[in-house]
Amino acid sequence: MTETKIRTEHPPRVLHTRPALEMDEEQFFELCQLHRERRIERSMEGDLEIMPPTGGEPSNRNANLAMQVGIWTRRDGADVAFDSLTGIQAKMRDYVENGARLGWLVDPGERKINLYKPGKPVRFLGNPGTLSGEPVLRGFVLDLKPIWETGF
Repeated sequence: MTETKIRTEHPPRVLHTRPALEMDEEQFFELCQLHRERRIERSMEGDLEIMPPTGGEPSNRNANLAMQVGIWTRRDGADVAFDSLTGIQAKMRDYVENGARLGWLVDPGERKINLYKPGKPVRFLGNPGTLSGEPVLRGFVLDLKPIWETGF
């Protein structure tokens, strides 16, 4: 099963918890359930990352990305997709180091994509019109034209 994360450029609020507070997976899940209105992630170091809300143009771009990936995921039937509002490249490397087979960091302001794959250096793509997910995301091609457009 492939997990796809959609990334944006907004940095999270970071709470350093170690060594004062250690949480296992179940405790972290319970914390997230208590704060459903917040988007909380945990870094490789155990830090809590509280994701900021988006609005306006970034929200529109995120919705467009999520829509395209969601339609493909539903049609494909074998994969699942998640979004993430963290904008830190180090986090993308963490995802790849922990099993993600493909990562795209989309920078709409610069119209560029940072492409992450296991065992390979980050590849930078400037102003592509489309982005193929092959072979990881079978049959998925992201149309970047609506992402690059400024609708606000």
